[in-house]
Parts: sequence; structure tokens; C-alpha cells
Amino acid sequence: VQLVESGGGLVHDGGSLRLSCVASGGTLSTFAAGWFRQSPGKPREFVAGISWSGRSTHYADAVDGRFTISRENAKNTVYLQMSNLKAADTAVYYCAAQGSVQGEYVYWGQGTQVTVSS
Repeated sequence: VQLVESGGGLVHDGGSLRLSCVASGGTLSTFAAGWFRQSPGKPREFVAGISWSGRSTHYADAVDGRFTISRENAKNTVYLQMSNLKAADTAVYYCAAQGSVQGEYVYWGQGTQVTVSS
């Protein structure tokens, strides 16, 4: 399964962006998925996760209430709606999907840059 993210860019503080992650070479619909991010000099961190059905979601404390993860299995796509963006949200955002082992992310996208100017 190959994952390709899109939707990153430059936005002002308080703005919004929606990231998309499209899977190819296989179906994403049976896998839990998530978004991670990494800023320069910092380790990669979890942002949000969603079950294969979309019924269950969870978020990092830093983004809870501002970001929303969702999915459209018919389109093999996972989204991350980001609102009220802050400079601290600046990072490369990665889409990931779990495989047969629950909790283990084995498929990763190449990342998309999100830059929030203050």
C-alpha cells in the first residue's frame, strides 16, 4: 500500500487547512490510520488516529478540539481537517496506516509540509 499526502501549505495563524491521504496499490478500508508530524530537531509525534470504520477517533492533547480526522473508505482516503492553526503546528505531516498487527503503523506517506506564520 502506498500513501500520498496532499493539502499542505502556508497559512496564517488562526487559519485552516485540510490534508488528504490517498492510498494506492491496495485498500485502506480495512486498516486503522493516523496522522503524525515532525518539526525540525524534534522526534515524530502522533497527531490523530482513526479506526478502520471511522467510528473511533483519538487525538493528541495539543490538537484536540482543533483538528478532526475522518475517512472515506470508498475513496481510499483519510483526511485531517486542521483549524485555528498555530505556529507550533508547523511541521511535516505524515499519513500512516496500520497493518495486521494492531497498533503498529507499517505504511507511511512521504509527508506534506504545513507552515503556520505568526
